[in-house]
Amino acid sequence: MKLRYKVALTLLGLLFIAFSSLALLLAHTTPCGPTAIFSGEGISMKAVSYRCYGSPEVLEYGETEKPAPGSRQVLVKVHAAALNPMDWHFMRGKPYIMRLMSGLGVPSDSRLGTDFAGTIEAVGADVTRFKPGDAVFGGAVGAFAEYLVVDEDRALALKPDNISFEQAAAAPVAALTALQALRDKGQLQAGQSVLINGASGGVGSFAVQIASAWGAEVTGVCSTRNVDMVRALGADHVIDYTRNSYIESGRRYDLIIDMVGNYTPLENRAVLNPGGAMVMVGGPTSDWLVPLLPPIQAMLLSALTDQRFVSILARLKGEDLDTLAELMRDGKLNTAIDRHYPLSDTAEAIRYLEEGHARGKVIIDPPVASGE
Repeated sequence: MKLRYKVALTLLGLLFIAFSSLALLLAHTTPCGPTAIFSGEGISMKAVSYRCYGSPEVLEYGETEKPAPGSRQVLVKVHAAALNPMDWHFMRGKPYIMRLMSGLGVPSDSRLGTDFAGTIEAVGADVTRFKPGDAVFGGAVGAFAEYLVVDEDRALALKPDNISFEQAAAAPVAALTALQALRDKGQLQAGQSVLINGASGGVGSFAVQIASAWGAEVTGVCSTRNVDMVRALGADHVIDYTRNSYIESGRRYDLIIDMVGNYTPLENRAVLNPGGAMVMVGGPTSDWLVPLLPPIQAMLLSALTDQRFVSILARLKGEDLDTLAELMRDGKLNTAIDRHYPLSDTAEAIRYLEEGHARGKVIIDPPVASGE
């Protein structure tokens, strides 16, 4: 055998060993240890945490220490929180590649939840934008708790007076994703035609409303039971996917916002106008690399055609929360709320969300809101 073939085989063998080792490292899940017990020092609060990856059974509801704000932070008394699909992805540590960020073997941060709305109870010495008593909403790690601290300059905004805490809590991640998908990635203009695939879900229900408020012709795709709901949100046309496929409808669109991923970028290309764009918010689920396939296909199509195919991972930004607050204040953005669960039943709420049939947002009520 020639030397170059031996070198090539050796390199391939080393790559195989490296990838196999990485796969084993990412897939390893350390068993849960004993339940953490509150030491009794300091002031306690109720919160949901997880110390290992797994099904909703790994979630623990109990006493933990109430946080104190730093010099540039505010302490928020949480009145309502909301679930997002990323909550159960973090809980399970899947797809495994995300463990490079969330922690190998065990979660690097035991707190869970992002979306919240509440009242500022205390502020740090250097805080200038907010004061005690302000009603706020935003996104920060640890929202499934009675209290949390948030950096003043992060994803935090004043809650409109005409919006309830529950409605405000439902907005941050989902509505920011919809806003940034339409405005930043999709570059939506008034008068354009936009299709929202998954129009009855958390992101989709906000995308329908924002696109409609900005003067687009909106087509929503959903199941039979959600047709009336999506039409009430402002969709000009509704496609019941159990009866018809938008891929086979004969219509073309300037922009597609896809939360479902039931059709590939190549299949969506056939219903995009020349120069149109597709923004992929959701897609196929898998423990390993399947979720990466659509973005790879999207990059290839974007390079070979005059159409754009892009993915989005929303950024929690205070200025975009202010934009959402203005839309809510003006009555152009309302929250579709599916169900409420008390904080103590967060595990059950996540089980329901994982089924994939929620109509809008699922709200978590801390004891202060539920009267426990």
